[in-house]
Order: sequence, then C-alpha cells, then structure tokens
Amino acid sequence: MNKVYKFTPPQIEVLKIVQDNLPDTPMPFKKIGERVGLEEKEVIEFITNLKKQGYIRRFGATLKHQVAGYDWNVMVAWRIEPEEKVKEIEDYILSRPEITHCYIRKTHPLWPYNLYTMIHGRSEDECMEVIKKIGEEIGFSDYQLLFSDEELKKTSMQYF
Repeated sequence: MNKVYKFTPPQIEVLKIVQDNLPDTPMPFKKIGERVGLEEKEVIEFITNLKKQGYIRRFGATLKHQVAGYDWNVMVAWRIEPEEKVKEIEDYILSRPEITHCYIRKTHPLWPYNLYTMIHGRSEDECMEVIKKIGEEIGFSDYQLLFSDEELKKTSMQYF
C-alpha cells in the first residue's frame, strides 16, 4: 500500500469526526453524513473501503478500562533470547486477552529487554498472576515490571 489516498473535503470531515467519539445516537453514521453532506450509506462505504484497502487497520470501540473496573496495568519488558524466539511465542502473546499492547524493541547493553506487553487487571495480584502464567507458558522469566505512577496523556492520533 504505497498509494497516497486523495480525500475529498467531505471525507476529511468524516475522518475528523470518526477519529474522536462517534455521535451518541442510534444512527451515528447518518448523523455524520448529515454534518458533512453525505448519505449514511456513503459514510459507511467510505470507512469500509478504507479498512478493506488497508488504510485503516481497525475501527472499533475503546473501553475506558478504569471505568470498567480494571484499575491496574503494568508494562512488562521481557528478555527473550535468542531474539528469533519472539516469533515462536508471538501467537500465544497476541491471543492473551489481558494483553492490550505488544511491541518488539531493540535492546541496549544496559537494557536487554526486547518484548513489551501491556497487561491489565482488576488488582495488582491479578496482574502478577497473569505475568507468572505467561512466563511459565512461554518459558521465559527474565522481565522487568514498569508500573505507571500517573497518566499524563492518553489520546488517539489525530490526522486531520
């Protein structure tokens, strides 16, 4: 996908709206269409086509985990050696519902951790149990826990 998409002005307005909260109505895409001068069907087809063509990776709801009772989260930095082992455990890591983010990063001589997973739970103990189980199942126990002290900013990327 190297092609640059040429958005029309109404399409740009649709994207500005959908990258934030959707209108709180039973027919949000109809409401969006009314605001930008498109039919509901055109809005849905536009978003669907962007997804099919790979311009949008996903389109879905985001649950505010603290409001849902998941007050604890921890970034776990795992040391997976040799590095090729990361690919062997990838499917397992990605299948875990408690993991919401997963990144592979370069190591440094002073920081040898290369796989980062964000784990959410209802308590610190629950997070620790998940980490213990993951470590046992993937066969790696060298990790560092990075707990958040305070959330300073958490927003989605704004493209327009």
